[in-house]
Amino acid sequence: MFLSVVIPTYNRLPILEKCLRALERQRLAAPISDYEVVVVDDGSTDETVAWLGQHQAELPHVRLVQQDHGGPAEGRNRGVDHARGDVIVFIDSDLVVTEEFLLSHASALQLSWQEQGNRLCFTYGAVINTANFEEPTSEPHKLRDLSWAYFATGNVAIDREVLERSGLFDTRFRLYGWEDLELGERLRQMGVVLVRCPSAVGYHWHPPLSLEQVPRLIAVEGERAKMGLVFYKKHPTRRVRFIIQFTVLHRILWELLTLGGLVNERSLRPLLAWLIRKGQAAWAMELLRLPLNRIGVRALYAEARAAGLR
Repeated sequence: MFLSVVIPTYNRLPILEKCLRALERQRLAAPISDYEVVVVDDGSTDETVAWLGQHQAELPHVRLVQQDHGGPAEGRNRGVDHARGDVIVFIDSDLVVTEEFLLSHASALQLSWQEQGNRLCFTYGAVINTANFEEPTSEPHKLRDLSWAYFATGNVAIDREVLERSGLFDTRFRLYGWEDLELGERLRQMGVVLVRCPSAVGYHWHPPLSLEQVPRLIAVEGERAKMGLVFYKKHPTRRVRFIIQFTVLHRILWELLTLGGLVNERSLRPLLAWLIRKGQAAWAMELLRLPLNRIGVRALYAEARAAGLR
């Protein structure tokens, strides 16, 4: 089994370096014959491309592919086009993996293929969120790390032929969000089975919340709303409505939890600042999710009205 790890990246050099060095430390055994790491630079304006060229000898498994800034869906498709493996592993460029990462995915895939008698499955590894840049793999697993997503490209492995048969990623998803879950809906319709693989652990690093990040987080909700509508137009089902929070239930929920908008990013600012000063940025982020969800749902309904949808 030859594995191709496909990683789109955009201006994330510091954590990308940790990501790639961790991938160079993989323990190989059957059923893996070899692997490669296909990094797709999505038009970065930092030193990503130069750094990769300077450190090529230290990263023998890494191949660089470049594109103009087009988003992660286009980047992952381009990475698959350039990949040589019969199995594709998708991770994000801010994920730091353990030494058993690829072997865990490969072993779980091989076992599932044998049990099912076909390759209609993918493995979904564990993602542990951390703000610890120096030692990301020291973070313990937390309840809020659990994910109920069917197919999320932060940590999955899939047979290449099955992936290509699905049609790959829809490149209309150029902004933030939903391109992987939309592909997941097509895989589900093909009868592709999710296989949990908790031993394939990746530590997803993101900087601790600061008040300066709040405007960007609000903007992301607007992008998610636009892309959510693209998702729903392709799959106008009740299931997708719940995934993107395009239901009356979600409107009522977030209005109630924010007291009709009284609990918002401005009214929460003193409490958020206090939590951040006390070293509780993770709890501050959880609290901020209340108004962010309301903003996102309201933006989605606004987009739907503008598009003539209900």
